[in-house]
Amino acid sequence: MLEGNVKVINRLGLHARASAQLVKAASRFSSKIQLKRIDRDITANAKSILSVLTLAAGIGTTLEVKIDGEDEDSAFEEITRLFSSGFGES
Repeated sequence: MLEGNVKVINRLGLHARASAQLVKAASRFSSKIQLKRIDRDITANAKSILSVLTLAAGIGTTLEVKIDGEDEDSAFEEITRLFSSGFGES
């Protein structure tokens, strides 16, 4: 299992388009991918857009990422890259 924190840096936060990008990327991997808001007790399945949107993660929100499975290394790299690139919006 890999764990780490990511910060939402894009101006609009984890809105519908960014969430769709995240879900599309996460769905390519067989690993279980979870996101959790650090400031609240809300956990989301990164492969479900409705679940991701319930995080209501605006700019500056820190999320804990937990990935468990056979392709966790590449999944972790891809998910953290999305956040660090601001989903192509920054």
